[in-house]
Amino acid sequence: MRTQDFSPLFRASVGFDRVADMLDRVMSQDVNTSTYPPYNIEKTGDAAYRISVAVAGFSGEELSVEQRENALVVSARKEKDETPRTYLHRGIATRAFEKRFTLADHVKVTGAAHENGMLHIDLVREVPEALKPRRIEITSDAGVPALEAETA
Repeated sequence: MRTQDFSPLFRASVGFDRVADMLDRVMSQDVNTSTYPPYNIEKTGDAAYRISVAVAGFSGEELSVEQRENALVVSARKEKDETPRTYLHRGIATRAFEKRFTLADHVKVTGAAHENGMLHIDLVREVPEALKPRRIEITSDAGVPALEAETA
């Protein structure tokens, strides 16, 4: 396993502790992490995204989509089927799963739809007005009040 040194990246940045934690988490994940169920992440607009998860064999009632702070958790639990069956081939997995996605700040889930064996989760990034770039007026030296020295 190779190690990456991201310290040069953080020399000129402030407040990116979460990014460093996320990079550490991603880099330390086992190579053999589960790929079940398969999923796609697509950009559908300037600030819109869609996660599509293949959930063949699960009904809408057996699926759960939850947003917790900056995480999206998609899970499914199948009730035990007591019907005796003899499979010649069983290729459709219906085992329980929990898939986690890390969301950027201000990304909100706007909806979820279950159709044709796919679970589609729509997301949008809504940056509040207070966090959007704003122009700062620069005043001359004459307009800046002098700092008074504190007396002890």
